[in-house]
Amino acid sequence: MSAPLRIAVVGAGPAGIYAADILKKSAAETGREVLIDLFEHLPAPYGLVRYGVAPDHPRIKGIIQALREVLESGVVRLFGNVRFGEDITLDDLERLYHGVIFATGATKDAPLDIPGVDLPGSYGAADFVSWYDGHPDVPREWPLEAKEIAVIGNGNVALDVARMLVKHPEDLMPTEVPANVVAGLEASPVTDVHVFGRRGPLHVKFTPLELRELGELRDVDMILHDDDFGVDPDEESLKQNKQILVISRVLDQWRQREVGQASRRLHLHFWSRPDAIVGDTRVEALRIERTRPTEHGLEGTGEYREIPVQAVYRAVGYFSSPLADVPFDERRGVIPNIAGRVQDGSRPMPGMYATGWIKRGPVGLIGHTKSDAKETVEHLLGDEHSWWTPAPYDVDAVPRLLEERGVAWTDIAGWIRLDEHEIGLGAPHGRARVKVVDRGEMIGVSRGER
Repeated sequence: MSAPLRIAVVGAGPAGIYAADILKKSAAETGREVLIDLFEHLPAPYGLVRYGVAPDHPRIKGIIQALREVLESGVVRLFGNVRFGEDITLDDLERLYHGVIFATGATKDAPLDIPGVDLPGSYGAADFVSWYDGHPDVPREWPLEAKEIAVIGNGNVALDVARMLVKHPEDLMPTEVPANVVAGLEASPVTDVHVFGRRGPLHVKFTPLELRELGELRDVDMILHDDDFGVDPDEESLKQNKQILVISRVLDQWRQREVGQASRRLHLHFWSRPDAIVGDTRVEALRIERTRPTEHGLEGTGEYREIPVQAVYRAVGYFSSPLADVPFDERRGVIPNIAGRVQDGSRPMPGMYATGWIKRGPVGLIGHTKSDAKETVEHLLGDEHSWWTPAPYDVDAVPRLLEERGVAWTDIAGWIRLDEHEIGLGAPHGRARVKVVDRGEMIGVSRGER
């Protein structure tokens, strides 16, 4: 029997974990043993499922259970709190493995090129999401000082951000929301949150489920504007899509509601393209240009409006970060690849593969992630002629290397300890868990040092 195939996977979010699981199963079908090591820069696994999903979405976080089953099945070893390019390098991986799959996802905000975007009070949604999800690498405090806030975007992240800003913090208490986030939200003076989309109400990117949740917020009025409706000439054909039909009905129901009694308001604006963030020394307003549909898409009408706000959150998409010594497309924000095989210009990079958002860009859900991983794994297994040629296998090589470099790495047993610790923190208060935010504390609990 041939020697075990040794593969490193960089990134322990859904893309990396699914790639490991599919690789193990696909190799087994051919009778090949594969040894997989998963490297993650955070002390805990699961990526954006842990740090990119709003805390009041526990049913979406149910995917963590499926990911945990993969981790605990013996499919992989996990090396958490290990930074690729610093604690372990591409040269290290080439010496120790036959190949590497990069699955680092996309965690930064996509740029929005309008005047005033750098004014104090202008924020990226990804940073705010990281804060309210207790990411260990963002500050504990967030400047929640605005009464009126704009959110730019019409996707699920925009709705998550708007909902977290306008929701009364006591209604978050059954969730895993960290204590510092509760304190910040309790001090917020917010009264109005405005959400802006360039296109019409039948072109939104969020799901009916996300939309319905907005309408269930306690003590929050939903404000819509009649001049945003009945504009689209394709309205009837668009409503042939069941999801769009449901969204249309929900919005129409909200338009009939009586408003004026709630202490907070959430305004949905459509046909509104952000033109500039206005202010001298900090955000004072968002200027939008009204848009209209055309035969070929969308055009500006030349009508501008300014909505007074003291903060703006840009939720226009995610963008990936480059990795040390790995080709990167700065324009698209991906590792250049052909069906998962990494390319440097027209030159293939043997032994190097990509999957997930770092492969295709920040679009698609879990189903796409699985099909992505399957394509990448199929090519990896078919490329035996171009795999790296590593040193003879030594089970202790990676732990020894990390110890020599003073890296306090965490493993699967450590994640289980941290998971149980967080659940234990929440139990006395009837909460799902209380997430540990401090990186040092996460590492200490995981390594049994606290």
